[in-house]
Amino acid sequence: MLAVRRAVVDGLFYPAAPGALRAQVAHYLAGVGADDDAARLPKLLIAPHAAYDYCGAVAACAYALLGRRSKRIISRVVLLGPAHRVAVRGLASPEADAFETPLGQIALDVASVASLDDLPQVIRDDRAHDYEHSLEVQLPFLQTLLGSFSLVPLVVGDVSADAVAQVLERLWGGEETLIVISSDLSHYLPYEQAQALDRATAQRILRLDAALAPHEACGATAINGALLAARRHGLAPRLLDLRNSADAAGDRGRVVGYGAMAFEERQQ
Repeated sequence: MLAVRRAVVDGLFYPAAPGALRAQVAHYLAGVGADDDAARLPKLLIAPHAAYDYCGAVAACAYALLGRRSKRIISRVVLLGPAHRVAVRGLASPEADAFETPLGQIALDVASVASLDDLPQVIRDDRAHDYEHSLEVQLPFLQTLLGSFSLVPLVVGDVSADAVAQVLERLWGGEETLIVISSDLSHYLPYEQAQALDRATAQRILRLDAALAPHEACGATAINGALLAARRHGLAPRLLDLRNSADAAGDRGRVVGYGAMAFEERQQ
């Protein structure tokens, strides 16, 4: 019998009804337009993980790059996001066999998860995944665009960027593997101050500066590790969108920043 990690923020961060969820994801993607004619698919994406009403349009800017071709090419997603609910020392992989959203189940790549068991920075801990939203909110976009794929989900806690990069190197694969880093940017600053800090953070990411601090991005550790790996593999970063919660709705006196970025193979 499969051990399934059930959805926990459906009805809170995104619709619980499958039809409504499909419609909302399609609405955000239509607002961007799929990049079906791109010469190559991105290897790595950074996307936000707030409620869709706030960040869905920004996340769509990252996922729209996958286009229709992605279903024929990408068969595995390595998904990293920060721990919000449970203190994690290192990176936590799950014992589960599948993750579930209202759009269906996603089988875990259990062989890839097991391949990390010898790394001292990786632990098995379902508790870190049980109520964690940073990974879950990415899944409906991935299900919509990729259809069938396997998943390697990792919750990132107290660990070095080098240790994250080591994990990514082991999972890097080829064009069949997409890496997604789930992260919001600044938290609870006034609108103009948040804009300035988020612009500066985005520029640091574009320079592959792997020394981001948690106040600049809640997924800073995962981003820093991804930037080290991107540097080693010669990926070219691209800023797709940069907004905050007040651009969608809410109080301009206390906002959360969101960014969408893609990392692609450099053209020869």
